[in-house]
Amino acid sequence: MDLALDEARAAARRGEVPVGAVVVLGDRVLARDGNRVRQLCDPTAHAEVQVIRAACRSLGSERLVGADLYVTLEPCVICAGTISAARIGRLYYGAADPKSGGVASGARVFTHSQCHHAPQVYDGIAAGPAEELLKAFFADKRV
Repeated sequence: MDLALDEARAAARRGEVPVGAVVVLGDRVLARDGNRVRQLCDPTAHAEVQVIRAACRSLGSERLVGADLYVTLEPCVICAGTISAARIGRLYYGAADPKSGGVASGARVFTHSQCHHAPQVYDGIAAGPAEELLKAFFADKRV
């Protein structure tokens, strides 16, 4: 999760919402990145989507069976759908997102009957530092 937090900090420095993600397979980091929505002018360039795309390219497969995804914020509906499609084995996330989350909040994508794959989910990992980054980022925007 430390690498994901580093990516979230880098995203904040770029003016992006500070969310970072890392895909790991065994002891190998396949991809790490943060949000790039503004930079790429792409509403789907969330940290999770970015790293899943890069990890799939790295493996030459559309599936990441057995991979772990670490992300600093509860994934939204877009990201939860992508996690399911990629067949991520385990999802570890930090801060909860009651407003836009798609895992434990809102749509709860992985519990839906049409969800083809649900990863094991572990929440609250380094939630404090992740929340602090987000709060500081949005506090600066309100000034």
